[in-house]
Amino acid sequence: MTIREKAEEREAQFFSPYASFSTKTRGRDREEPLCDIRTVYQRDRDRILHSKSFRRLKHKTQVFLRPQGDHYRTRLTHTLEVSQIARTIARALCMNEDLTEAIALGHDLGHTPFGHAGERALDEICPLGFAHYQQSVRVVELLEKKGKGLNLTWEVRDGIANHRTAGCPNTLEGKIVRLSDKIAYINHDIDDAERAGILTEEEIPLKYREILGFTTRERLNSIIHDIVQNSEGKPDIIMSPPMEQAMAELRQFMFRYVYRNPRARVEEQKARNMIQALYRHYISHPEEMPVEYLGLIDRGEPKERVICDYIAGMTDQYSMDKFSELYIPKSWQVR
Repeated sequence: MTIREKAEEREAQFFSPYASFSTKTRGRDREEPLCDIRTVYQRDRDRILHSKSFRRLKHKTQVFLRPQGDHYRTRLTHTLEVSQIARTIARALCMNEDLTEAIALGHDLGHTPFGHAGERALDEICPLGFAHYQQSVRVVELLEKKGKGLNLTWEVRDGIANHRTAGCPNTLEGKIVRLSDKIAYINHDIDDAERAGILTEEEIPLKYREILGFTTRERLNSIIHDIVQNSEGKPDIIMSPPMEQAMAELRQFMFRYVYRNPRARVEEQKARNMIQALYRHYISHPEEMPVEYLGLIDRGEPKERVICDYIAGMTDQYSMDKFSELYIPKSWQVR
């Protein structure tokens, strides 16, 4: 018996009957020989972790554009926090922790430079539209490995595609990640907003803090415990009504007072103008994109979509460098 088969046997013995078992995956688009050590979901996790798109997340904005300080979240640290919260819940509920981790690590691979500001900029200017959750799937199915994709299992791709608030994952592991994403960003964005001087703990309405907790640590602890207690032994991932309502209203509060706060968005219009200028340039000069993107156009992919692929894959700094190279005279550039 191989090490992988022993791991699959442990799943059969110890997992919840509602978990996603590695032996029951709906498979990959391209069949592959099984690994003798790792289960299919462990392989998916490793492929995402070693991808170029994952490494670039460390230089992509979460909420605050170009913050001054080393402790603000990036898209990478957000991803790691989502992964840790999701794994904690999955382990407590005897779900497939490897599948959960793979979905969490891959859920934001398609995010643009400058966070949602970049996403909105591409969605406005591209006639085909743009959404980061769809782009994340495109990254793993097509863009990685020079147009070959990572060939991930159906369950991982489903979880990535459905991680947004309006999504409906087909696995409980995907539902865990969907909730963990909101839990992570609401709480760490509060922390970053406090660091930026935009919000204080005392400004968060007392009615939310009394239910959720009075610190980030308390809130994470109470929300995670609530999910585990209300989901254990059930074919769904749920929260108690008071906790769910308090978290939803706290999220709305964050949109009003942080995400749409002019102090948090002071550089957003500049970032959007820059992203759209890059898009217009490459629409007129697609030949200036790297050869791997030109190859996608040759394969029949729409030019507009491929230009979004290229720009969405840029880090904050790379997009600024490209803009400077294209639009700012060299003698004016800061050295």
